[in-house]
Amino acid sequence: MKFGLIFLLSAVAGVLSGEHFHSFLVGFGVASVAVGAGYWLAFRCSTRYPQLALLMLLMGLMAKIGVTITGVMWGLESNLINSPFVFSLSYLFFSIVTTYLYSKWREFQLSRSETTLMAKTA
Repeated sequence: MKFGLIFLLSAVAGVLSGEHFHSFLVGFGVASVAVGAGYWLAFRCSTRYPQLALLMLLMGLMAKIGVTITGVMWGLESNLINSPFVFSLSYLFFSIVTTYLYSKWREFQLSRSETTLMAKTA
């Protein structure tokens, strides 16, 4: 249900921003890469070495900020962002959606590894 709602909202937003579709796609791309880079760094070593959790979270935050700044500069330089409003709404929406999807993916992976671990010990 949630995935259907996310897909529906994404499709409606893409259609409504038809005149500024490039800004919409740049917002989607930059948000996805920024959240992905931040998520990858933040949760890479935190389970193996809990002492590094805060450092990895801060590195994830800096990576997200760096990717966002680089993506916005690239989009403006390439004249792909012709509507800052559409870009910012797209970035905000897809940043939230990508964060939700990554957390659901991690939850799925953890439950799958727990199931495998329980099967091996039984």
